[in-house]
Amino acid sequence: MDERQQRLTEMREDPAVDLVLDGSAIGGLLANLFGADVTGMPGQCASCQTVHVIGSMRVYTRGPGIVVRCPSCTEVVLRVVETPSGTMLDMRGVAALRFARR
Repeated sequence: MDERQQRLTEMREDPAVDLVLDGSAIGGLLANLFGADVTGMPGQCASCQTVHVIGSMRVYTRGPGIVVRCPSCTEVVLRVVETPSGTMLDMRGVAALRFARR
């Protein structure tokens, strides 16, 4: 079993799997950060290169921050931490995010 298959198996066995939300759960937060609704925008995972709309990604909100994972390979795509002094956004897992022209 390769590493990706192992992670997928572990996620299926994860007792927190019932706590997973989709990307639309943080749509308002992301709209405030980007100035637009990004839940329908395609984002490319930097790990597996697959493209999914942000609204279909797996979101975990029960920790000290928010973690967004790729639904294909389970790698972390985004991390968001809100503090009293501001919001920190880590997008290392995003290879590309396409904003449509108006």
